[in-house]
Amino acid sequence: MLLKIYPENPAPRQIKMVIDCLNDGGLVIFPTDTVYGLGCSIHQSKAVEKIAQIKGIKKEKANFSFIFNNLSLLSEFTKPIDNDVFKMMKRNLPGPFTFILEANGNIPKLFQSRKKTIGIRIPDEQIIQTIVNELGHPVMTTSILDDDQVLEYTTDPEIIYEKFKDKVDIIIDAGFGGNEPSTIVDCTTGEAFILRQGKGWLQ
Repeated sequence: MLLKIYPENPAPRQIKMVIDCLNDGGLVIFPTDTVYGLGCSIHQSKAVEKIAQIKGIKKEKANFSFIFNNLSLLSEFTKPIDNDVFKMMKRNLPGPFTFILEANGNIPKLFQSRKKTIGIRIPDEQIIQTIVNELGHPVMTTSILDDDQVLEYTTDPEIIYEKFKDKVDIIIDAGFGGNEPSTIVDCTTGEAFILRQGKGWLQ
């Protein structure tokens, strides 16, 4: 379904619909501060597998990220973070960044492949922040790539709906999204190394 939610003041009833969907193992497309994202609850392994199928990749090789609503939960999922890295993250989040950190053993088993890292997102966007806050744990996310190599990212929710309505449960219409992805910053060595320059510029 295509669900209209206003970013400035997300309606509790609509947010609850999304939360119920995620808790039931559903897939949701939602706005972020960069491009529209596709996600599910991190505790729903079948939903993660569905997303991997949609993306045409093996779950074990997928570079999915977690969306948090603040940095206080990081220690539940990551190894101890270098103090300078933590300060840098605090300066730049919420914002259009994906920070790659070393994962700890608490990552749900569906993510325990050979990959020892986790991507962290805290988008500066009210709807997804509210969803994560109400859900009580992070949302797994990946961006929606367009088949058109020129466009790369679809920005119109109605076009996204036409493309994904048979593959996902809820598509949130929060107006046109962006077409510039997040900046990916590798922090696994204790220093910040930009893997992809996107919308965010490190401070």
